[in-house]
Amino acid sequence: MHPIMPTSKAGKPLLAEIEKIALALPGAVKIINHGRPAFAVGEKTFVMFLDNHHGDERIAIWCKAPPGDQADMVESDPKRYFVPPYVGPRGWIGVRVDLPKTNWKTIASIIRESWSMTAPKRLRAK
Repeated sequence: MHPIMPTSKAGKPLLAEIEKIALALPGAVKIINHGRPAFAVGEKTFVMFLDNHHGDERIAIWCKAPPGDQADMVESDPKRYFVPPYVGPRGWIGVRVDLPKTNWKTIASIIRESWSMTAPKRLRAK
């Protein structure tokens, strides 16, 4: 069992934005995954919220990404997008949400895509 990691003062409003986006999706629930706030559908995680993960000084989300998207995103903006540890080799993308000019429509699109890759077919039909 992992201890629940605290969310920083700067991270709390960002987590609230992520929560609003994720929980608007059918069947989505907030969970704790490896001590971090995360969101799941059908008992499978589709987005994790990381606040200074192992001292990396980033507030970010990790999401599933379609094949090829991870490399394209990291190449397009390596300050904002990164290959996260552990799940990166499986195609997940890390997205910083603590940088200036965060585009919340893009963040919502990334979260929705991850949800659609994770959700059972019956929920995707909604």
